[in-house]
Amino acid sequence: MVLALSGGSIAAIAAVVAVAGAVNGIAGFGFAVVGTMALATLLDPATAVAFMILPMFGVNLALVGDLSREELQTCGRRFAPLLLAALVGTLLGTALLGRFPAGPLRGLLGLVALGFVATTQRIVPVPALSRATDRCFVETPFAMAGVGIVSGLLFGATNVGVQLVAFVRSCDLSHGLFVGVVALVFVGINGLRIAAAGAFGLYSDLGLVLASLAAAVPAVAGVAAGKRLRGRVSEQIRRGLVLGLLSGIGVRLVLGGAEASEPVVAGSRWQTRSRTGSRTSRVTRSAPRT
Repeated sequence: MVLALSGGSIAAIAAVVAVAGAVNGIAGFGFAVVGTMALATLLDPATAVAFMILPMFGVNLALVGDLSREELQTCGRRFAPLLLAALVGTLLGTALLGRFPAGPLRGLLGLVALGFVATTQRIVPVPALSRATDRCFVETPFAMAGVGIVSGLLFGATNVGVQLVAFVRSCDLSHGLFVGVVALVFVGINGLRIAAAGAFGLYSDLGLVLASLAAAVPAVAGVAAGKRLRGRVSEQIRRGLVLGLLSGIGVRLVLGGAEASEPVVAGSRWQTRSRTGSRTSRVTRSAPRT
């Protein structure tokens, strides 16, 4: 996983993480999903997921500061089963990340982004989702463990923690406390993921580590700017901003994933070409004889 960037690419990545940080500062969520999905249109998707881990840690560490010491202790005890289960699931998801081919992973990220939009929007009711939420999103240790494992697995592979965010939102917290609790959960998860990414070889290139670390600076700056705007922006606008960005990015990723790998018959060989930026793979086999 080697990261070689031009000056224009560096500027684009800095802009992406800064905008994602501002979105998170305003809405209280969205940094990971917006940043990862946008970067996956510029970089290899596995690289995009790994790249965002350090900036996510920095952003959520900044947001945890919104909690008082008493709130931090109380929420830590209250959501401990969710956090511990999410840590286990995240390790499994991170281990699987390097095993996905680039094309299908890009398409998967797009589907996850669109799924996030579908389950978060409030315009079209989804009865099945409401029933599942009522059944699963109950504040018991068993329910929190189940949500944590599934959410952690998805988060480890894609950086999307939609179930974690939805579960915390269902606990009737004030917006400020909701932002802090979500940040607390993701600080713990991403702290572990930094070590796991190194152990699983996702940080095999020192340039990737340094660039990811540097990206935390515009990310945290974006969060600070977004937090200043939070009180001036209505809930409807906050939600529309996140979902609008993700809808466009998700469609682009799905289309890119579908086009990344296409079977081509050439002569007597079946070929599969993968057009995914810096990674190109070809699998060949003899065509059946007639």
